[in-house]
Order: sequence, then structure tokens, then C-alpha cells
Amino acid sequence: MVDMDPKIIDHVLSTTRSVRLRLDFERPVDPQLILDCIDIAEQAPTGGNIGSRRWTVITDSRQKERIADLYLKTAGNWMIHARERLAGTGHPNEKMFNSAAFLAENLAKSPAIVVPSIIGIHDNSGRPGLFDSVIQSAWSFCLALRARGLGTAWTTAILAESDELKSVLGLPSATTEIAMFPVAWTKGTDFKAVSRTPSREITYFNTYGLTFENGPDIPFSFLNGPGMAVEVDVAARREDAWSLMSDINFGGKFSSEFVGADWDEGFTGPEIGATFTGRNRNEHLGDWTAKCVIDVYDEGWLFGWCTGDISFPGARWRYELIDLGGSIRIRHRVILGPGESGLTRIIAEKPEIESKIIKKRLLSLGQSMQMVLDGMKDQLEG
Repeated sequence: MVDMDPKIIDHVLSTTRSVRLRLDFERPVDPQLILDCIDIAEQAPTGGNIGSRRWTVITDSRQKERIADLYLKTAGNWMIHARERLAGTGHPNEKMFNSAAFLAENLAKSPAIVVPSIIGIHDNSGRPGLFDSVIQSAWSFCLALRARGLGTAWTTAILAESDELKSVLGLPSATTEIAMFPVAWTKGTDFKAVSRTPSREITYFNTYGLTFENGPDIPFSFLNGPGMAVEVDVAARREDAWSLMSDINFGGKFSSEFVGADWDEGFTGPEIGATFTGRNRNEHLGDWTAKCVIDVYDEGWLFGWCTGDISFPGARWRYELIDLGGSIRIRHRVILGPGESGLTRIIAEKPEIESKIIKKRLLSLGQSMQMVLDGMKDQLEG
């Protein structure tokens, strides 16, 4: 039995970045190292166990210059212009375009450029086909490079000029290129994991959108902290979305359940600790009001409240804005519990179907939440 240290494997998996600014274009790379990495990559699963992947390694300076010119034509020049346009603006894509433009300007200096391809042409039917037999192998190649102190960046823009790229590489017409990898030693190996959305917020159990704070037990229970998440991408300014979202009554414009809300006496502005009374309507729970308190608030980005006692809430609601550069993503979440609510009283009456009651309630909430986001999208884009 092979004794594997998962910490080492996890480190490689979580620190394999697209490397551009830290590629060392002065240090040569032994072709045998690239072959070793391809040997590792070829261990990846493949449909039907048919060995149809092919790898082209370009080390000739004239060919690298032709590929670099083609890359500038397809996307590089645009990346350079974008870097100049965004420089000093603080735009979320400023750093990304800075490194992308650097690679476009220096691609020909790469000790090697590797293009994985596969025999066959995708039929564009939407069915799984060629790509499910090669993408995993290409990523394994990136991981193998990282484990040896080499780096690369996954680039695909050049594939838009497939015929010209085939001509440069001498690829047969009946092949499909998958990516282009500039390969070089990295300047240092101290790459780190980056901030990503926690798995519990983007992993759904049994039904899309269904989340849990812990567990979940099977069958799941109220103690698992069940929740629902919906989201929508909107072609609008973040400021406009925030202006709409920070009005506590906006949900009532689009949803049949969230009727409206009123700030409590003494309200001076939305901030953590501010309270309001929410008005709701549901075919199973009837009409009811809920005392709410803002428990998270980040001006322009995040607005959330809970019902009941802030230290033991019946439910927690969140609206979050994510800047995507040219558009925004609005994410709406609810987490039930851990405190008592109308739902816990229903569960207490029929504990044998607790899981079914929770799922039915969350699906109902998800429909109302999606109606709110769809209404926001229509209003913001209209």
C-alpha cells in the first residue's frame, strides 16, 4: 500500500495558479521534464480507454514567434489595451489584465509552448464527446509542472484561429486543439491558496440551491442549518443594484410571499443593529409579521438580517453583490434556525416527516427568492 500524504497533494492542488508575471523566461527547460509531465498527464481517465490525446511541444524560436503573433492577433492586443485602460482604476480585473498583457507581450520568450490536442472534431451537438477525454489530462499536466517547480497559464484565445494554428504546428485537420500552455520555471515556488467561496455555500444536496451549515444528516434535520441559495447575473452597475437592494420593501414588488416591511421607531439608517418589522404571506403559514434585525452590513456589497433574537435567530437572510467586471451577480440566501419559528412548530407536530417539511419550505422560499432576483434583473436591465 502506497503511503500518501494528502497534505502534499492538497498543497499542489490548491496552489496551482495561472502563472504569468512569475514565469522565468531566461532559464532553459529540459524537454525531458516536459515529457515526464506528459507521462503523468496521460494517466488521466479517457473515454473508452482510447489513447487519442496528442501533445505538441514547440521550442523552435521562429515557431514560437509565429504563435506569439497569432496570440496577439486573437486576444493579446486587446489585453494590452485593456491593461492600459484599467491601469490605476482599481477595477476588479486590473491585476488580471496586467498579467495577461505581460504574457501576450512575452509569449515568444517561453522556453517551450505546449499545445495538447485530441484526434477528432467535436460535432457541437452539446453531447459529451472529445473534451471529456482530454480536459482532465491537460489539467494533470499543469499539476505535474507545479510539482516540479515549473509553471504555466491555461490559455485558449488562440484557438479562435484554429486553421492558422494548425498551419503553424502542422496539425492534421481532423484534430482539435484544447489549450496552449507556455512552460517555464517559476520565479520562486511560494504560491498560496487564494480566497474562494466556501464549499458549503456553493454545494447543494439533492436539490439545486439546497445548502446546510453542518452535516447534513441523512435524512437531514433542522439542526443541520438548512438553507436555500439563488443567484442571477445582471448587466447593470453595482451602485444601481445596491440602491434597489438596500430598500427593505423592494422584495414585496416581485414576490408573492415577501409583502413588505417597516423600519421600527428610532430608525436612523441601515446599520448593524437596526430593526424593522417584516410582513409575509404564505398559503401554509398564513399572514404573519416577523421582528427583524440587521446582523451583517457592508455598504454597497452585503445586506443581511435575521428574524427573532440576533443571538438565536429563527432565520438569517442575506443579499450579496459580486462584481464580475462588466456585470454583477446578485446572490440571495436564507439559513433556517437555529432558533424557533413557525416552521419548528410545524415540525414539532409531525417530527416523523421533518426532512420533507424542511425541503418543501425551502423550495417554496427558493421560488419566492428567485422571483425577487428575476424582478430585480428585469428592472435593472430595463
